[in-house]
Amino acid sequence: MLAEPMSEPTQAPEISVVIPAYNEAENLPILLAELRTALAAAGRTWEIVLVDDGSTDGTAERIRAEATAEPRIRPVMLATNGGQSAALAAGFAQLRGRIVVTLDADLQNDPADLPRLLAALEQADVVSGVRANRQDSAVRLVSSRIANGFRRWVLGDRVTDIGCSFKAYRREALEGLPMFVGVHRFLPALCVFRGARLAEVRLSHRPRRHGVSKYGVGNRLWRGLHDLVGVRWLRSRLVNYRVRDDSR
Repeated sequence: MLAEPMSEPTQAPEISVVIPAYNEAENLPILLAELRTALAAAGRTWEIVLVDDGSTDGTAERIRAEATAEPRIRPVMLATNGGQSAALAAGFAQLRGRIVVTLDADLQNDPADLPRLLAALEQADVVSGVRANRQDSAVRLVSSRIANGFRRWVLGDRVTDIGCSFKAYRREALEGLPMFVGVHRFLPALCVFRGARLAEVRLSHRPRRHGVSKYGVGNRLWRGLHDLVGVRWLRSRLVNYRVRDDSR
């Protein structure tokens, strides 16, 4: 991972938005304009951690240009394509906010929904988006429904739509979580397994404007099943404890 040199602001922001991007050069300017508007509406200090996942279409150059123009955008450049989990892990390692928001760069989620996620986080530790009126093909809709149902049956978690990338976390809910290939699908569930309070919010969903999806049924099915086995084992081995306060 190669992070761009930058001068650290004197005060950490309240919100860190982590965005993995792989070949999303056309979408990034639109996304960032919409996201700035949403962050202004939220009325809190912020940073955007933009992670280039080894893109080949000019995404890296676009990220550098955006970071030069806006110091609150922090670029993280991966040397090779590592996948969404690796990009998120790299972004998490750089963030400084006490609230962590994750969002894909494909414009299918609307940044204008950000205040709704933040409002739900007031009474929760993790807020997971649920895509309403999804603008995807019938094959993707059916496969997603089956995958979500099977995952909930195997793991016993309550997350409705694990494939929605638009989520918000209290930073402490993420701290210490194991990072592995495929972890981006299970982050809310892993937080809940450790005692985090979960809330869900229905969010708008939009068709992809530019570029192509990086995921299909073929490259998700077998990997997802393999990951489920690992996460089920991990859940059985998680250490869960509270330190007693003898001062009371």
